[in-house]
Amino acid sequence: MFKRGSPKILGTEAEDRALRYLQQRGLRLVERNYRVAAGPGAPAGEVDLILRERDGTLVFVEVRARAGLSHGGAAASVTATKQRRLIYAARHYLLRHATPPPCRFDVLALDGDQIEWLQAAFDAE
Repeated sequence: MFKRGSPKILGTEAEDRALRYLQQRGLRLVERNYRVAAGPGAPAGEVDLILRERDGTLVFVEVRARAGLSHGGAAASVTATKQRRLIYAARHYLLRHATPPPCRFDVLALDGDQIEWLQAAFDAE
């Protein structure tokens, strides 16, 4: 359960919890809080966690936390705008790779003590 505190502290705690959860399931951390500054006509973007599956798939993870299930819960807060910003940051990150690996976008939703891992939650198309 999350305690009261600043949004930054709560966000860091949620990301720590999400990372432990995903590492326990065999994913390996590649990068955390990958940020891209806004450019002309392009939004700023951030990916909370970038991990690699055992099969080599690169997984871009958005971590969302809510104290409970009111207001639709954490997963419902990943809007189309948020998805576009994640996709923008992921595309920027993939420029590092001559041949990009298979990728997917996951959401890890923390609603109080409940964890929901939505694999392939949305596409880059």
